[in-house]
Formats: sequence, C-alpha cells, structure tokens
Amino acid sequence: MDKGIKGLLTMIGDGAVFEGTLSVPHSIRIDGKFKGLLETGELLTVGPNGIVEADIKAKSVIIGGWVKGNLTIKDRVELENNSSLIGDLHTRDLVINDGAAFHGNCSMEKIKNVESEKKEA
Repeated sequence: MDKGIKGLLTMIGDGAVFEGTLSVPHSIRIDGKFKGLLETGELLTVGPNGIVEADIKAKSVIIGGWVKGNLTIKDRVELENNSSLIGDLHTRDLVINDGAAFHGNCSMEKIKNVESEKKEA
C-alpha cells in the first residue's frame, strides 16, 4: 500500500478513463487516464502508467507517471524516477528523484532565512 494512506481509497485503475471533476476527502490513486479537475483532502498517487491532465488540489502528491496541469499542494510533492510534471506548482516541499522531469514554475512557502536569524542573535 502507498505511504500515507489512511482508510478509504478511490482508485482509477489501469485501462480506465475518467473525464470531469472529481473531489474526494480521502486518498486517490490513478493508474489509468484522468482529465479535468481533481481535488483530494489526502494523498494523490499517480502510478507509473497513470496519465493525468488536470488542475489538482491535494494535501500531498506522489507522481510516478505523467501529469500536466497546475498543482496546489499543501504539504509535499514527490516526482519518482521516470515521471513527468508539466505545469505550475505551489507546495511546501518538493522532491525530484533521479530520472524525473519537471517543466514549469515552482512556488514554495517562504522559509525563514537562517543567516538573518544568526545575525539577530
């Protein structure tokens, strides 16, 4: 099972195609094709064969396949090896593994400048 999954899980399986708006309060995994608008209160996992073309709002995202769209992610985005993300991203933490591709802009929450804190001390 995926990291961070608590209880319920919605799944779009390999070979399945979904187009439209999907909003779930729990985790979702996509191994098929999804196009539209996607919102989840927990973890979105895009499997290695998953293809997603959508604007996405989620708590966390693990991308193993291909994603195109604008992402607003509360906590963390991880791009696994051989994955692709095309679009603009707003998140707190970003992990890009070897072999992953990211084409777009990334905006991250402001982190306190450690150097300025040292000068104030």
